[in-house]
Amino acid sequence: MYGLTETYGPYTVCEWQEDWRDLPSSERARLLARQGVAYLGADPIRVVDEHMNDVPKDGSTLGEVVMRGNNVMAGYFADPEATEKAFRGGWFHSGDLAVWHPDGYIELRDRAKDIIISGGENISTIEVEQALMSHPAVLEAAVVSMPHPKWGERPKAFVVLKPGRQASPEELIEHTKQKIARFKAPDEVEIVTELPKTSTGKIQKYVLRERVWAGHEKRIN
Repeated sequence: MYGLTETYGPYTVCEWQEDWRDLPSSERARLLARQGVAYLGADPIRVVDEHMNDVPKDGSTLGEVVMRGNNVMAGYFADPEATEKAFRGGWFHSGDLAVWHPDGYIELRDRAKDIIISGGENISTIEVEQALMSHPAVLEAAVVSMPHPKWGERPKAFVVLKPGRQASPEELIEHTKQKIARFKAPDEVEIVTELPKTSTGKIQKYVLRERVWAGHEKRIN
């Protein structure tokens, strides 16, 4: 399921399809990891470009998730400016980036603020994290941007290993290159004992970004 405080909880669900039952477990897991389709009580969900046009349902074109309907808030309390910005074009802008699959299911790829723009190429931190998490020694992974003199910014990963397992940063970088486009692999991997989290268990990427970008006046070169 997927939703926000502004949608009063879940807005979409990855509705099970009977023909998934006969698929290999790895393929079922990939399909079930998507955020799916809107609840029956919600307006259809959309993934749009910067001009509010629907992106192609090709499973690869990135856009922003927008919603509207009775289960979407009316606005932010005593903040008309933020409300107007959030509802530009008549839809609530989630700030989440996703792709739209041919079957109509959406799949989140990143937060707009977390996307890494390296040499003009967009890199989804979630895609890099998923590649790292496929390594048998990795328990948790968080990817943020790091400054780079040529490309502006590059991915850096913070990884927590499973108890009793070992993996070097070089091994994890090479593993990632085998899973996704090589230019998306992190330039650095830092092995840590834990990741900073909120009281509800969400990883605080801003804490990691503050650490990586300390001493820089702006967050892009």
